[in-house]
Amino acid sequence: MTSRFLFVVPPLTGHVNPTVSVGRELERRGHDVAWVGHGEVIGHLLPEDAELISVGEDLPQSIQGAVEARSRGLRGFAALKLLWEDFQLPLARSMLPGVNRAVDQFEPDVIVADQQALAGAAVARVRGLPFATSATTSAELTDPLQTMPKVDEWVRDELRRFQLEAGVAPAEADVDPRFSEQLVLAFTTEALIGPGRYPASYAFVGPSIDDRPETTEFPWRWLDADRPLVLVSLGTVNAEMGGRFFGVTSDALGQLPVQGVMIAPPDLVPHPPPNVLVVERVPQLALLDHASAVITHGGHNTVCEALAQGLPLVVAPIRDDQPIIAEQVERAGAGRRIKFGRAQATHVTAALDEVLTDERFRAAAEVIRRSFEAAGGPSAAADRLDALTPVPTAASRKRAS
Repeated sequence: MTSRFLFVVPPLTGHVNPTVSVGRELERRGHDVAWVGHGEVIGHLLPEDAELISVGEDLPQSIQGAVEARSRGLRGFAALKLLWEDFQLPLARSMLPGVNRAVDQFEPDVIVADQQALAGAAVARVRGLPFATSATTSAELTDPLQTMPKVDEWVRDELRRFQLEAGVAPAEADVDPRFSEQLVLAFTTEALIGPGRYPASYAFVGPSIDDRPETTEFPWRWLDADRPLVLVSLGTVNAEMGGRFFGVTSDALGQLPVQGVMIAPPDLVPHPPPNVLVVERVPQLALLDHASAVITHGGHNTVCEALAQGLPLVVAPIRDDQPIIAEQVERAGAGRRIKFGRAQATHVTAALDEVLTDERFRAAAEVIRRSFEAAGGPSAAADRLDALTPVPTAASRKRAS
């Protein structure tokens, strides 16, 4: 029986990418799949033949401004306040009409809503549709606001207010829309996040990185197989604020017998040493096949993509979920954490030399790699989503025919 799955995603690369492989796996099983979001932002992240339903308007300028402001380096409570007041809640309200239209048009059997696409969960609850949460970062799974009870209370009040505005029944509006009671797809494993008492609805499926389209060209002949390759990435949102960090990292790489590929605007590193290549975009999954270590800000996707190859990390977290993920990496023994704002070339050199030469880091990364492989990835996620499909009704059977 063919079912219909609608992925509701925010305009953020790291939140769209994991859904691509899951969607492809569902399609291989004969299901119909569509994505709803801001087409002008996410369209290039999806396969060419993917069904994309735009929310119907460009990303509001105020929300674009919030993304740009985050890239300029706000941290701590200021960054958290901006995340909720200027990004997540306005995004939820702006997406709500478009998600409702998408449901009317596509008639999904199941909604898969990203944790930062709150409109998806709200619409599912109003419509009485089964829905799963797409948890593309593990930070929310560990209750990051437990040490800030007043902030946590404010967030929950705002989430309740939004759900009531969306038409969610008062009894259901108290339930956090970031966590489906039916299924939370966590694209990680306990080997990285740490063991704990997680609800039965949590499915630790590991990274979802198969079938992702990668069309970026790369000068593969530049690579030297006789020297370890180090990939440096601060993600798509943080690159512009990384000028100082890119500079000291470039200096550090220049002092080591390695090659470095730095994903950065070239004007931020105008004079790299001969063993460092600075490019704005790379085919990251393919490049990681050649790498020996990764230096990163701690974005969940980059961390998991590196660990899926058994690569140790140097993590310099900036804000949001990144300090939590950096702590997870270090606690698991798979990398070293350094301070983003205070790092000097000597700090980067020492940390990188350690993870490249001390086999304990690679061994710990290999443990996580095996846990990712055992978790099942997109296939396991599709299994859990299949189980959410409602029992076919006469109407659905007629629609399928």
